[in-house]
Amino acid sequence: MLRFLRYITNNEARSRHEELFDMIFWVIETLALLFGTGILLYKHSAEWIPFLVIEYCWAMDNLRHNRP
Repeated sequence: MLRFLRYITNNEARSRHEELFDMIFWVIETLALLFGTGILLYKHSAEWIPFLVIEYCWAMDNLRHNRP
């Protein structure tokens, strides 16, 4: 599992920043997307799901670009 999280959160062989933080961030963002989608479906507000997906994609894009 750790190897998968390291792969999913890093686009270089050696990360230039906090790997543990990135792994935790990925888990929290993914749970937020899943629970948020479930809540919006339950509340019959499915039109807001694309905004959750856009935010998730933006967060993952920022995560994968290594910062100095």
